[in-house]
Amino acid sequence: MEVPSLHPDTIKEVKAKADIYEIVSSYVVLKKQGRDFQGLCPFHQERSPSFTVSPSKQMYYCFGCQAGGNAVKFLMEVNKRSFSEVILDLAGQYQVAVRTLAPEKRQELQRQLTEREQLLEIVAVAANFYQHALQQPAGQAALAYLQTKRQLSIETIRSFQLGYAPDSWETLSQYLTEAKKFPAKLVELAGLIIPRKEGSGYFDRFRHRLMLPIFNSRGQIIGFGGRSLGDEQPKYLNSPETPLFDKGKTLYGLDRAAAGIKQNDRAVVVEGYFDVIALHTAGITEAVASLGTALSNYQIKQLLKLTPAKQIILNFDADRAGKLATEKAIEEVADLAYQGQIQLRVLNLPAGKDADEFLIENSSAAYQDLLTQAPLWLDWQLDRAIIGANLQDPQGYQQAMAKSVDMLVQITDAATRTHYREKAAQMLCGGDVREVSLVRENLITAINRQEKAIRKPSDVPIEVEYSTAQPADAVPHTSLSLPEQRRVEQAEIVLLRLYLHYPEYRLVIIEAMEESDVIFSLPHHRFIWQKIVDACQQGTIDYSDPQLIGYLQDLHGTHSQEMGRVNHLFHLNERTAQEILRSPLVIRAAVACLAKVAWEKQRSDYLTLWQNPAMAPERRQQYYELFYEAQRRLQAIDKQRLFSIADLTIGEV
Repeated sequence: MEVPSLHPDTIKEVKAKADIYEIVSSYVVLKKQGRDFQGLCPFHQERSPSFTVSPSKQMYYCFGCQAGGNAVKFLMEVNKRSFSEVILDLAGQYQVAVRTLAPEKRQELQRQLTEREQLLEIVAVAANFYQHALQQPAGQAALAYLQTKRQLSIETIRSFQLGYAPDSWETLSQYLTEAKKFPAKLVELAGLIIPRKEGSGYFDRFRHRLMLPIFNSRGQIIGFGGRSLGDEQPKYLNSPETPLFDKGKTLYGLDRAAAGIKQNDRAVVVEGYFDVIALHTAGITEAVASLGTALSNYQIKQLLKLTPAKQIILNFDADRAGKLATEKAIEEVADLAYQGQIQLRVLNLPAGKDADEFLIENSSAAYQDLLTQAPLWLDWQLDRAIIGANLQDPQGYQQAMAKSVDMLVQITDAATRTHYREKAAQMLCGGDVREVSLVRENLITAINRQEKAIRKPSDVPIEVEYSTAQPADAVPHTSLSLPEQRRVEQAEIVLLRLYLHYPEYRLVIIEAMEESDVIFSLPHHRFIWQKIVDACQQGTIDYSDPQLIGYLQDLHGTHSQEMGRVNHLFHLNERTAQEILRSPLVIRAAVACLAKVAWEKQRSDYLTLWQNPAMAPERRQQYYELFYEAQRRLQAIDKQRLFSIADLTIGEV
């Protein structure tokens, strides 16, 4: 319906009351950055946050796509709605009296505004009807179910305004339309009655069901959930979509849980109505529930703006449906979770119980302990990928490996990826610690291959791991001889000097290292490379920026020890500057040196494993093939090398 022209005073008051942070945070996960907030832009795809919200200016701006404006413009753009529609919605949200320029249209506008108020009144009256019916003889079976099966007290039943829908076709319909004189069309619009297919009249949507009112964030009833008390299907029936009730944007219990989420700095998401009631009754007041559907992105963002730590714990049922619901919830926020913008945890209760069942048999403190110990979602994902797989079967092993790689490749933080890569290697080796090194190498190779398949040429450079990579806190190449370590160090110094001082060769270096699956392995070289990668991914600098050295030298204040070990890379003398005269050859030789050392180590490891007589025959055959693959790679590298690494060390290192 067309919205009448609004009075300037109404528009002015709405703009004054509409808070940019409150509005944007319903759509974007925002983190405090100084006086402002930052998050991922909702108007274009990005991996590093470039979207800024300024409460002091009441403005938003994206440095990536240049979108910007105030709260009204944001809602117009994100929801594709007109200016007047947004102002009208905000007027209702902030309780601003609406005036129009055309007096003759005020009646129609008032009708639109009062329709919602009438619907709220209808569902409130219906809730009272259901509560009264629960106390009548016909509702005794439902009351007994609540007190015996669910072990709820009368106080709890009253607090959550639980009720009963009588086992009849039109008791509520007649009560609302005849006794209370509500228009039948409005009662239908509220989702409480359904028109008959044949003849005239209506029948009740909810019949012989335990009724649970659903509240909005302001504590107003907007719909119902009805649980069957017999064999009726479905077991749970929700109100349909109405002007009041949007299932995908509503969380059961959020009106009560908001304060608890803020106080405990976490939200607990469970699967059912009675899980929420049981948890709140037990004093765990940060619990909410999705309404029979997968947790939506909108619902998650509702929760995130209430918890500064961005901590959400998913406690869905342990059955197949619950596991699928958990996976779907993770999919909704995968990008945010992989980037560490959400502290997402998954709690599976013992013996496959739900929260309601668990609390009937255990104390609130026991549940609180499990919440505290709930594993991060990445641990849950990795367990799902590997535990239960038949690792002795080649197909089962490959499936577990593939699922692990799919998860690991999404992790952008280097330290986090290293941690979970090591955990995956430990799990995939099936307890045989002798195979951890090989499994780790296979994981790294598979990750690199998958990253190269999905990476675009224009992407900013990101760190590429290679087969001899070790945890960040380990001393690399402890199994290498001193001459080999020296060769690696010399090659890495050459590549870093060229990268830092000559921007025109940076892409050449990146591509050469990706092609050979190598990275900088010495700790101080890995440190400076990771700082470059982080700055590029965050948009602080561009990979071709000639001011890169100046940016890195500013790190001396916060990383003086690490920067002291790489300070020599920032300066060239006459001899070291000569390297640029043959940079393409230098790059090829340096990368080939790193690859040669890596493949020599792999060949040695494969040979040792192949010669182990206790190894299963099929595994020995696998190592035999890998050994000769490493041998072939080394022969190819030797053919490509035009001169040795010793030829590159023309300056002091």
